[in-house]
Amino acid sequence: MAEWWRGSVTYQVYPRSFQDDNGDGIGDLKGITRRLDHIAGLGVQAVWLSPVFTSPMLDMGYDVSNYTDIDPTFGTLADFDALVARAHALGLKVIIDQVLSHSSDQHPFFKESRASRDNPKADWYVWADPRPDGTPPNNWLSVFGGPAWQWDARRKQYYFHNFLTQQPDFNYHNPAVQDWMVENMRFWLERGVDGFRFDTVNFFFHDKQLRDDAADFRVKTEAEGNPYQMQYHLFSKNQPENLRWMERIRALLDEYHARASVGEMGETHHAIRMMGEYTAPGRLHQCYSFEMMGYDYSAAFFRSRIADFFSGAPDGWPMWAFSNHDVVRHASRWAKHGVSQDALARQAGALLLSFQGSICLWQGEELGQTDTELGFEELTDPQGINFWPEPVGRDNTRTPMVWDGSANGGFTTGKPWLPVKAPQLARNVASQAGVPGSVLESYREMLAFRNGSAALIEGATRFFDLPEPILGFTRGEALLCLFNLSPNPVAVQASGVGGLVGPQQVASLSGGTLTLGPNGYAFLAIDGAAKVQA
Repeated sequence: MAEWWRGSVTYQVYPRSFQDDNGDGIGDLKGITRRLDHIAGLGVQAVWLSPVFTSPMLDMGYDVSNYTDIDPTFGTLADFDALVARAHALGLKVIIDQVLSHSSDQHPFFKESRASRDNPKADWYVWADPRPDGTPPNNWLSVFGGPAWQWDARRKQYYFHNFLTQQPDFNYHNPAVQDWMVENMRFWLERGVDGFRFDTVNFFFHDKQLRDDAADFRVKTEAEGNPYQMQYHLFSKNQPENLRWMERIRALLDEYHARASVGEMGETHHAIRMMGEYTAPGRLHQCYSFEMMGYDYSAAFFRSRIADFFSGAPDGWPMWAFSNHDVVRHASRWAKHGVSQDALARQAGALLLSFQGSICLWQGEELGQTDTELGFEELTDPQGINFWPEPVGRDNTRTPMVWDGSANGGFTTGKPWLPVKAPQLARNVASQAGVPGSVLESYREMLAFRNGSAALIEGATRFFDLPEPILGFTRGEALLCLFNLSPNPVAVQASGVGGLVGPQQVASLSGGTLTLGPNGYAFLAIDGAAKVQA
């Protein structure tokens, strides 16, 4: 099916942390291949691999030095081909990360670019002269701290980096850069990948006039832990040229059968609107943002994000996620809203998988996994190190997948690159598999329900105006979804419905009264004009 991605569920794998096959403490492609049965057994349609390309690993692969080869840490191109073949045999699509807005400073093209102002790659990266007083050309900041400009004595100019100083940004105003990136993507399409996840999809172009970014218009009572969040990034990213580049990417993917794209909207201002813009016809197939990866777990919050997207972009398509490799796991973020960790994890899974759009699950989410508490000496993430102790870095969510209760959770026979600690070890695949009511089996049940429900795949969403903590909506004309987003029981009156269908948690229907226990949820068949009142 050409539009397999519409309404699909993708499982994100962080290769360093999924399965180590050779005992060096770092996950690899052969390990992922060995564990693909687990992913397929969940009932998802696709697997997304975070970067596996050649890299110095200063940002764990998001600093690429060769776009068309595999880093030896993870294996070889032959190992990658074997993974794709096995995934396809299991009915899984394979989506790979594309980190195209910047490269490693070890990339041969950057080494050439910085050598002089008149070499063939001189204009492939973003260079600017200093101001008369020697300071950077503007006030742009790096996501990872400090100015977004690094002085280079060879050219006597600054180069632009949105992230680490070792991650210089490409100059997408140069058509040759775009042409080259198209061919890099074609390389992987020809190898049989089913699509791409584009890192920081709104970061490709910068303002050619290098105008200052504005101060954030949102009122702040104190300084942010990361000063980057104190600016409104009008010029360092989010340029209109980005959208034309999305159209070129889509044109490339359309040359191949049934390929798909998803963009990461790295933005805290108007992210839902921008998701719609980036998925308008002829652009990306789907897009996600960090909107649902914060601490708000209210019915009004979820209702507003979904309603705002579809009202503003009826021809666009969202991907929703609660967690990923960059944020605190939602079982930790939302813990206070759960009567228990398991109850919250089961509800969050059912909630996410009932949303209109495509869905992305983060590895370990299906176990109710929580963030790992790490000491400063255990950190590897530059963001976590630079901003210690807050905001919390990303290592805490990236600790190894836990397969069983043995040492290191079955992840490695060596010393894991990040520790597997007791709270995480307790939530492993082997102890939950086949156990009724476990988080893992609840996810499998909910995925099977979604896969078999045309309403959940295709149906439009209509929300009911209900008080907190109740979230209620219909999907299409056939299904009513109700969630109690609190640790206290609630009851609603429902009419125009038949009986309970599909997965449920502490829910009972008597006459027209639906009782939802702590973190309860229920799905009901619609047999008339469905109405719900608290």
